[in-house]
Amino acid sequence: MSVADRKTVGRFAPTPSGKMHLGNIFCAMIAYLSAKKNGGEFLLRIEDLDAARCPKENADAVIRDLETFGFEFDGEIIYQSRRTDVYKEFENRLAKLGLVYPCFCSRAELHASEAPHIGDGVYVYDGRCSLLSEEERRERAKKKKPCLRVKVPDSETVFEDKFKGRYAQNIKKECGDFIIRRSDGVYAYQLAVVADDALSGVSEVVRGEDLISSAPRQLWLCEVLGLEKPAYAHIPLVTGAGGRRLSKREGDGDTLAEVMSRKSPKEITGALAFASGLIDKYEPVSLAELVPLFDFDKIKKTHIAVDL
Repeated sequence: MSVADRKTVGRFAPTPSGKMHLGNIFCAMIAYLSAKKNGGEFLLRIEDLDAARCPKENADAVIRDLETFGFEFDGEIIYQSRRTDVYKEFENRLAKLGLVYPCFCSRAELHASEAPHIGDGVYVYDGRCSLLSEEERRERAKKKKPCLRVKVPDSETVFEDKFKGRYAQNIKKECGDFIIRRSDGVYAYQLAVVADDALSGVSEVVRGEDLISSAPRQLWLCEVLGLEKPAYAHIPLVTGAGGRRLSKREGDGDTLAEVMSRKSPKEITGALAFASGLIDKYEPVSLAELVPLFDFDKIKKTHIAVDL
């Protein structure tokens, strides 16, 4: 069944490693409006895979903020920290296909290696551990617990993004064999998100454009696992003063909390809707009032600066 023929099921999947910022609210807003405009459902998933970085009080705060803005979610909230057995099943399915192998490389070794680097701290893994013999793996496992990587093809994955248009990536050359389970046993984002989207029936993924390079890996995993693929829409980021990308690490969640102390949810929603191009003039507005007005074509193509 094609995505166009499926019931629209959207989702918002925050990582509660800190307080949400305006960019998180904007992403949730667009995902919600798109799903509801199509008469679909909208799910909430808490991506707390790394429980040490994502305490429950953070998740509870995220949920409270979303409820304050008027988000209504269908079904139960999904917590990834409670779904390890699900991800193990998907790991086993990949292993049966002969695609999984242990990797003993340290981060320091990879940064010091001659593997091509595509950005600051981002490297293309060259697959060196896939060449180890069983005996070599046993010997290395005595000294270091490995992570698990999945073998990827040397071919181009292409998809049509609902917002940005055609996007193509050769996963082998631009990413390399990627991690599906960390050495500490925590499952990695790429595998978990594919499993959860598929099992939840998610048909549309709306998220920030900074995550578009993840989509080919996720689409490829869907293909090899025989899962239905969602449509993707990677939208512009909300920026702060001087065009700086908002970040939890930079304390932008505190900025949102400060804004919420003096602006109503409707005022903030209206500011985001106006700055992004969904409405022609600023006015306080609710999510429900925006649903009939929503159209991806209205959203600005550049980063969205909001003055509150």
